Amino acid sequence: MMRKKNKRRLQPLGKVIKKRLIEMGMTQKELASQSGTSEKYLNLILYGERSGIKYISIFEEILGIELESYKKSA
Repeated sequence: MMRKKNKRRLQPLGKVIKKRLIEMGMTQKELASQSGTSEKYLNLILYGERSGIKYISIFEEILGIELESYKKSA
């Protein structure tokens, strides 16, 4: 019997950021570059494997959205 591999899921912060990227026509690669992090690290933040707390205010500025509630939970 094969074991199912756990599928990674976007966390609430990741969903908000991903939705905004789509609205803006921006890629994760562009966001990572503009925020001074790597694409891989951004991906870890979006999937909740890293808090990314030091990047949240940078994401707010670049994306023009409010992420205050995620600063507390990160």
